Amino acid sequence: MDRMEKLKEFLRTEPHDNFVQHALALEYIKVGDDNNAKDLFEQILIRDPGYIGSYYHLSKLFERLNDIPSAISWYEKGMAAAKKTGDNHAYNELRAAYEELVY
Repeated sequence: MDRMEKLKEFLRTEPHDNFVQHALALEYIKVGDDNNAKDLFEQILIRDPGYIGSYYHLSKLFERLNDIPSAISWYEKGMAAAKKTGDNHAYNELRAAYEELVY
């Protein structure tokens, strides 16, 4: 069983496991399945806005899809969430990517 199948199997028993959904979304990106990756990242962040790591990857995905308004929006949401949780490292990473895109 490959990595993607193992992750899907985990999700069958724990369908709302953020870590597993995030890992599966990254696997989808690796194989070029951006739509499924986007759906998983959005599900995570709608359910748990404090799952900071997914903001960066979702924003980068939108950049790759040339949906700049969505990328900017998700970077901004991520920066706000990182600031709220006191995750300065994530905040700085999101801000740097945001500024690179916007300026």
